[in-house]
Amino acid sequence: MTSNGTADRAGRPSATHRMVGDVRIVSLQGEIDHTTKDIPQDALLHGDSPDLPPYVVADLEGVSFLDSSGLEDALRP
Repeated sequence: MTSNGTADRAGRPSATHRMVGDVRIVSLQGEIDHTTKDIPQDALLHGDSPDLPPYVVADLEGVSFLDSSGLEDALRP
C-alpha cells in the first residue's frame, strides 16, 4: 500500500492505494473541494505508475466533505 499526501492538518485530503488483482483501490480521506483537488486527482488518475489498471475504485469512506466542484476537478484528467 502506498500513500499520497499527508493528513497533517485537520481535513486535509490524503490518499492511499492498494491492488487487489487487477483492481486499484484508492482510499481517500479528508475534505475534497476545488482547492484540494490535486491529491485525489493524482491518486485516482495517475498514481505512481504510468499504466493504470483496467479498474480503479474510489473508496470514499474516509472523506468528511466532498462538494461537486471537488468531485469534478478530481476526475478531470
